[in-house]
Amino acid sequence: MRVFLTGATGFIGSRIVPELITAGHEVLGLTRSDEGAATLIRAGAQVYRGTLEDPETLARGAAQADAVIHTAFDHDFSNFVANCEKDQRVIEAIGDTLAGSDKPFLITSGVGMGNGAPGETALEQRFDRNNANPRKLSEMAGEAVAARGVSVAVVRLPQVHDTQRQGLITPMIEIARARGFVAYVGEGAERWSAAHVTDVARLYRLALDRHAAGARYNAVAEEGVSARQIAEAIGRRLGIPVRSLTAEQVPQYYGAFAHFATMDLPASGQWTRKHLDWTPTGPVLLSDLEHLNDKSGPAR
Repeated sequence: MRVFLTGATGFIGSRIVPELITAGHEVLGLTRSDEGAATLIRAGAQVYRGTLEDPETLARGAAQADAVIHTAFDHDFSNFVANCEKDQRVIEAIGDTLAGSDKPFLITSGVGMGNGAPGETALEQRFDRNNANPRKLSEMAGEAVAARGVSVAVVRLPQVHDTQRQGLITPMIEIARARGFVAYVGEGAERWSAAHVTDVARLYRLALDRHAAGARYNAVAEEGVSARQIAEAIGRRLGIPVRSLTAEQVPQYYGAFAHFATMDLPASGQWTRKHLDWTPTGPVLLSDLEHLNDKSGPAR
């Protein structure tokens, strides 16, 4: 198939490109820059110019392909609500182009959208439409275009990691360096699911090759790594103290990131593994944090 891939030069998308090409697909990769275009050409992909801010450019890219994988997302957390709304518009625009066709359309969401009661493990079969997290807008847009005859499936992401990036943990590391210590809340019992970026890229390819309209997949290799374990691994790598915060201290330490830092996000990937025959093989989260590629060295 000829696959239109948004986010093709991003952290995950750049790993999806070789996965698709090795499997015999052609890749039409979205980029907004000359640098991105050069990267795609070197990887063996074709180049398509467009931006998230102009959804119609992405819709025209989708019209040129047999399938669409949408991974692009603006990760400026200071404008998180607006960026979720922007993703909603992009999904709707691409969906308008694909309506009435059988072309697979994979969209991206977060594992938290499968939450149940507090403390329950998130599941693929569940979608919490009342979730306070505005990321739900992506899946709601997916449902809306599916109702218009679009073949939509969802890949939900945990903390996707290697030694350079670790999802929401990356900005937490930046905060720790600025504060001079790593923090967790209370006993640090909050849990975050995780998967290595190469395993996640392979999952997208499998979800395309075995496409099932309406499916939701959790790209989860580890169901729940505790906040305390994460903080202690970061502290060892950066050479800085690790401390527990009271709930009252969280806003002062984390600022606008406080909401994310206190989330409890365990998630299961068992259904996904079974239905996609997906077996994660990459390093675990704590290993990547212990080998963090921190060019500035220990913070002492």
